[in-house]
Amino acid sequence: MTRCLNCGAERDSDVCEACGLNSAAAEFSLRKKLLNRTAIFLLGSLAFVAASVRYAPLEIDGILIFIGVVFFVTLGIGMWLERRAIGHREVEALKRVYYGLIPIPWLLAALLLANGAFDTGRPRVVETQVLGKFAMRGPVATRRLVVASWRPGHRIERIPVDRNDFDRFSRGEYVQIKVADGLVAIPWVAGVSRP
Repeated sequence: MTRCLNCGAERDSDVCEACGLNSAAAEFSLRKKLLNRTAIFLLGSLAFVAASVRYAPLEIDGILIFIGVVFFVTLGIGMWLERRAIGHREVEALKRVYYGLIPIPWLLAALLLANGAFDTGRPRVVETQVLGKFAMRGPVATRRLVVASWRPGHRIERIPVDRNDFDRFSRGEYVQIKVADGLVAIPWVAGVSRP
């Protein structure tokens, strides 16, 4: 006894009694759903990147690494699921895992936006020295000021800035960084200025 690729109901013949689809039609239906959900996942990943730029958290590098791992694991599971569907093998458990991973980028994007947009606390101003600068070109260009950290247990901080701030500050200068605590305790950078 196997399960229908479309609805997941147990079936003992080629035609599923629950949805009425044969094996080939159920495979086509599953692959169409996979394609649509993968598109939703990819849009969520883009929304996450946009949200991480709007209210840039201090731990942006770790957050981007985490979402990158989730991104590639999810796409890998989706490809594995599609290959198993083509071979008409059991996919129900794998399908549920894949469908559960789809909303993660959307949820994290909403979390980062809410963390900054609804933060009612007053940002604190921290004065520190610029130790270096980092710029990465590409479709999503990033510019960071590498500054001495004010937090215990951290040696440096990579502060995301726009092009004007990146060009305005040079190595060795002192800068003031406005750091907000965030609604859900994810500290984020509210601004960078001269002392």
